Amino acid sequence: MPPTPRRALPALLALLAAAPFAAAADPKAPLKPGVRVAVVGDSITEQRLYSKYIADYLYACVPDLHAHVVQFGWSGETAAGFAARVDNDLLPFKPDVVTLCYGMNDGGYRAYAPDIGQRYERPLAEIVKKLKAAGATVVVGSPGVVDQHFFNRNRPGQTTPAVYNDNLGHLRDIAKTVAETNGMPFANVHDAMAAAMKQGQAKLGDRYPVGGADGVHPAPNGQLVMAYAFLKAMDLDGDLGTITIDPKGQSTAENGHTIISARDGRVEVESRRYPFCFTGGETDANGTRSILPFVPFNRELNRLTLVVKNAPADKVKVTWGAESKVFTRDELGKGVNLAAVFVKHPLAEAFARIDAKVADQQSFQTVMIKNEITNHRSLRGAAKEDPALADALAAVRERLWATEAKKDAAVKAAVTPVKHAITVEAAE
Repeated sequence: MPPTPRRALPALLALLAAAPFAAAADPKAPLKPGVRVAVVGDSITEQRLYSKYIADYLYACVPDLHAHVVQFGWSGETAAGFAARVDNDLLPFKPDVVTLCYGMNDGGYRAYAPDIGQRYERPLAEIVKKLKAAGATVVVGSPGVVDQHFFNRNRPGQTTPAVYNDNLGHLRDIAKTVAETNGMPFANVHDAMAAAMKQGQAKLGDRYPVGGADGVHPAPNGQLVMAYAFLKAMDLDGDLGTITIDPKGQSTAENGHTIISARDGRVEVESRRYPFCFTGGETDANGTRSILPFVPFNRELNRLTLVVKNAPADKVKVTWGAESKVFTRDELGKGVNLAAVFVKHPLAEAFARIDAKVADQQSFQTVMIKNEITNHRSLRGAAKEDPALADALAAVRERLWATEAKKDAAVKAAVTPVKHAITVEAAE
């Protein structure tokens, strides 16, 4: 292969820099109306953060999917641990799409060695093949990262962040191979988090954790990156609608939004889908807003576009709810992403209500799976010899899932149309 010309290097480097965010190579997980999504993983999943963000997005941003999302996180678990409970815990849910995120514990918190890879690959491949046979699409996720500042900090002689992230990088490659071998989508959680961590700590300082303040369990900021990687592996285009205001003509709205009235640059809109909304300040790791400069979530997944035709001036003030922003005529002609530039907007409160209901739903799911359904495995033998016990266990399972279904219905019922107004006028 001939050497790369020097003049081509900048473009090549730019391409490589963007590569970590190509988190979802084809094929993608098909999301069809009524899709049942299972979010599976270890304690990072059981934190119920990235799993909640995935559910928030599917319920609120694309409500026409009528998705049903259940998280199956289990603290301390490895791929082998889940392989032992997939039949009992997951398959009765009859999932259409399953996201897997193992590897953090599988790596053993030491330097990589071939035996680590073998112990990870075998059960991971077994899980994927079993779910594939059951008709599910499996989004095989890589492990994330440990924090390059906080992991094993002040613990001399322990595995360093660089050494363990190298280990997790090997497991990422194995996960990708398992996905490709089975024709399944791959979510590159590891590289997306590594890139966000490098950029975030360069901008906000080493003490801004992306891999978690304990070095392992990400706060909401890092968990949003995880959700991004998995959502990108699904068939989502990120177009959440367009609102077009024309003070001299007809204003329109599409893709989940309807114009109720329009006059003198002010439109009243009814929205039946919401943009994803963020929490916290610009440097707060315990919120999701601070990580946005370092992950293309808004650009790729969260576009609620405002277009202004026949703008009243070269500089235009746009007021949406309690906030106003100034844009140029050219910017508004091309379209601006309301979800990216407005923080406190009229749809944020409605989104927060969905988020709270999803949090309650997933909290129940953890108790249901870990405290009850998983433990039924230990009674299989006795149930075979005692039909009454078998019926009782089946009845308990049925009632638990019925309660969970009510919580799922409550989330869906909370996604109601919201009326709000947007005004465009010449900026002073």
